[in-house]
Amino acid sequence: MNWITNFVRPKVNALFARRDTPENLWTKCPECGTMLFHRELTKALMVCTNCDHHMAISPRDRAASLFDGGTYVEVPVPAPIEDPLRFRDQKPYPARLKEARRATGQHEAMLVAEGEIGRTPIVAAIQDFSFMAGSMGMYVGNAIVAAAERAVERKAPLVLFSAAGGARMQEGILSLMQMPRTTVAVQMLKEAGLPYVVVLTHPTTGGVTASYAMLGDVQIAEPNALICFAGPRVIEQTIREKLPEGFQRAEYLLDHGMLDRVTHRKDLREELIVITRMLTGQPPAIMAELPPPAEPAPLVETPAGGEGAEPAPGPDEDGTPPAKAAE
Repeated sequence: MNWITNFVRPKVNALFARRDTPENLWTKCPECGTMLFHRELTKALMVCTNCDHHMAISPRDRAASLFDGGTYVEVPVPAPIEDPLRFRDQKPYPARLKEARRATGQHEAMLVAEGEIGRTPIVAAIQDFSFMAGSMGMYVGNAIVAAAERAVERKAPLVLFSAAGGARMQEGILSLMQMPRTTVAVQMLKEAGLPYVVVLTHPTTGGVTASYAMLGDVQIAEPNALICFAGPRVIEQTIREKLPEGFQRAEYLLDHGMLDRVTHRKDLREELIVITRMLTGQPPAIMAELPPPAEPAPLVETPAGGEGAEPAPGPDEDGTPPAKAAE
């Protein structure tokens, strides 16, 4: 009986047991609560297909959707001293950096890349909010300077995607010094007669907004992006008044002359092609003849059992969510 109980019965149960669906197959939209199948969400560039809410997108996925064929070359960024102040709060600063690198798979909060969009060479600097809230430290300052220098060297426009919670407190005054540094880097572009286009994504706040994020020749924002220096909650607590609906959101700033465009993420690549070609004196592009961006890579379906476990079955072919996800 022991052989039947301990060996045969578990085998039979394993054959007929319903395995759990991996958690990363479905994402809940934070705006409308719709459960979104990960392949559809990735194909839509992390934009909710129900309410058009623009979710965070990783720098590499954004670069792949921006450049022709998803092909780009990373521009090296000088590495600063990692812990110049030996800062420690609840944990040491190096430990926070190590944790952020493990969680995001990125080395730091900004990716600098060069390639072509619509056969127009550009340099792109893409900020990563998931890395310590995209905070502006010495590395981000070095990245923007490196991007500006590369753009001047290549005589190419610089396109910057901002997403940050402000300066990085673990670097203190050294972080705040990146505001004038990045302003000087932008001035290098202007003196070279090169376009500087800024795409403000959700959220762009703090010292980033007070420096390089608001100095573009053309200011574009994604829909409903929060763009401000101090957040609305801080302002309400200070002035003790209720702020207008949509205050400090992209559409509000567009209506009040702070932005040039508010552009949906799916239209952003074509918009940037038109703007960069116009600012560099090139003829309009024929969109039908341009090479398309890369197809978004599907997310890895990691089972709940961890690395090395057998993958669990996905949903039905028609994309119908499982009962657990629907609940």
